[in-house]
Amino acid sequence: MGIVAALVRSTFLVDAVYAASARKYGITSQQGQLLCVLMAGPRGMTELGAMLRLAKSSLTGLVDRTERNGLVGRESDPDDLRAVRVALTPHGSELVEEFYAETCRRIEDLPAALDPEDRDVLADLLGRVVLANEVPEVFLASEEGTGKKV
Repeated sequence: MGIVAALVRSTFLVDAVYAASARKYGITSQQGQLLCVLMAGPRGMTELGAMLRLAKSSLTGLVDRTERNGLVGRESDPDDLRAVRVALTPHGSELVEEFYAETCRRIEDLPAALDPEDRDVLADLLGRVVLANEVPEVFLASEEGTGKKV
């Protein structure tokens, strides 16, 4: 399999895992992505739009739906009173911790057929591709096999 097919098919594989984890917690994949981004702390709408690569109207709808579910809330931006930031609620924080750990476990199982050295090589190569393309930190790094954030 060539690099293009391998990368494209791997995105489908990871998307399927993300969707399965989201279904387990009664949220959509996009809501799961939003919650994972917010684990690092509140973010402004412009920053969220850039990180999640969503148009303003799509992001507003996503935040509205997630807010109605009691998982996020809007708060004033202390640096710009005209702007709002989106933050996890206590319920959202609890849910995302479980969702994040579940998703990490599922994704860590994907390369189970590889020996530890090949897993390290794969992680190194993919990490270099991600960094070279300046992919936003939409999912925190975790220690191998623990789901613990690092």
